[in-house]
Amino acid sequence: MPLKWSGAGGQSGEMQADDVISKVQFRVSDIRQYIYCPRVIYFNYVLPVPRRRTVKMEAGREAHADFAELEKRRTLAKYKLAEGEREFRIPLTCSSLGLTGVLDMLISSPTGHFPVEFKNTTGGMGLHHKYQLVAYAMMIEKCLGRPVRTGVIYVMPTKKVFPVAIHDGARTHVLRVLGAMSNMVKAQKMPPVTRSTHRCRDCEFKNYCGGV
Repeated sequence: MPLKWSGAGGQSGEMQADDVISKVQFRVSDIRQYIYCPRVIYFNYVLPVPRRRTVKMEAGREAHADFAELEKRRTLAKYKLAEGEREFRIPLTCSSLGLTGVLDMLISSPTGHFPVEFKNTTGGMGLHHKYQLVAYAMMIEKCLGRPVRTGVIYVMPTKKVFPVAIHDGARTHVLRVLGAMSNMVKAQKMPPVTRSTHRCRDCEFKNYCGGV
């Protein structure tokens, strides 16, 4: 039976979130974007500008949709699970974390719940991918009231699976990122440009960013 994917409390990840996070409502993808480049959050929340849909963004959207359809017919062997039920495109909301988002896939098995994110990248798993996944795991924990131990990043072009341990250190880092994002929005101050300026090549905000 489908679960109601919204939560305010929970057992795991209960690390004084309200002391770290303001009432700003963020998307889970904002965590990925902030770690990738904080200025993306600035241009989305502090100084909104017209957004330019890039070829890379459109390709990623199409790849996600196609992959999800294929995944429905595949076994769970690559996730090292003998059995389980899959749900796709799960809308999640957590008021205590101040987060909303849509998880690519959740596998529910006798051994636990495993959030899965599909990534259309050739660069493997980055930290920005990891902590987006950890945030989804924290939301599921608060919805279900029991801990999530492992999540998975599936890199579509290479068909590689990257297990991600969900532990207190990772949860705490997510809370710190949320706190930093909230502080930036409240201060309305543009953060420094990312050190990895090659990321700016396909950025939708490139034309507005004075640092590149």
